[in-house]
Amino acid sequence: MSQATLLMRAGAAFGAVGVIAGAFGAHGLEGQVSAARLETFATAASYHLWHSLALLLTGVVACRQPRTGLLTWAGLCFAVGVVLFSGSLYALVLLDAPMLGVITPLGGVALIIGWLLLVFGIGAESKT
Repeated sequence: MSQATLLMRAGAAFGAVGVIAGAFGAHGLEGQVSAARLETFATAASYHLWHSLALLLTGVVACRQPRTGLLTWAGLCFAVGVVLFSGSLYALVLLDAPMLGVITPLGGVALIIGWLLLVFGIGAESKT
């Protein structure tokens, strides 16, 4: 399987999980947690879905230039960022564990790095 295909499949899978998480937050958590925690969960789901699309887009770009390592790294940063950023917020709400919030900024940094790698990876020449 090519790296581009792997990135696109990962983006699609992350998207499906993001929709499930968003639906669970909107319907399963209502009345179970505070309004502030619902908002935190919604933020996690929103970032999850947007970065699933970013991961999918990275795969599409990689189809046009399949040997660009920056795109692979961008996709990895998006995936790690979603897990750390959204995952820590989901866990914070579901486990009522505010100390997990210290992980969230690490995920945010990974997402930012993913975007920057995508910027520099688009149109970059392969070094192979």
